Amino acid sequence: MQTYHTTHRVAHSADDMFKLVAAVEDYPMFLPLCDALTVRSREQQGTNEVLVADMTVAYKFFHETFTSRVTLNPDSHEVVVEHIDGPFKHLENRWRFHAQGDGESEVDFYIAYEFGSRAMQMMMGAVFDKAFRKFVGAFEERADQVYGVHAA
Repeated sequence: MQTYHTTHRVAHSADDMFKLVAAVEDYPMFLPLCDALTVRSREQQGTNEVLVADMTVAYKFFHETFTSRVTLNPDSHEVVVEHIDGPFKHLENRWRFHAQGDGESEVDFYIAYEFGSRAMQMMMGAVFDKAFRKFVGAFEERADQVYGVHAA
């Protein structure tokens, strides 16, 4: 199983970063490999919102759609993504945003994944690994576009 974890400080509030990651419908506009995203359902569970979404990833000849459960917890500024169906045997993704004062936050990003077949892993593993390592930067750039760039 491949895993990647990073913690990165950004010049945007934890609330703004949470809202940005929670806006899954916007992912095709800026997220590496994300060709399309459709929300199948939304359900309120207490203070959490739970989505079921189909994300289509594309790279050259590769074009696959997978379904995930996305749990949005605004109280703890946490987004958890869990695999339901698709080319992965396992997919788990977690975002946590921690306020740092002065309108900044620390972004904690974790992803673990394993393709359903060895052939898929050999074909696409390096591409996905490289893309996942760019996710935090893609969201930070999107935050700069949406919320503006703050002086350091």
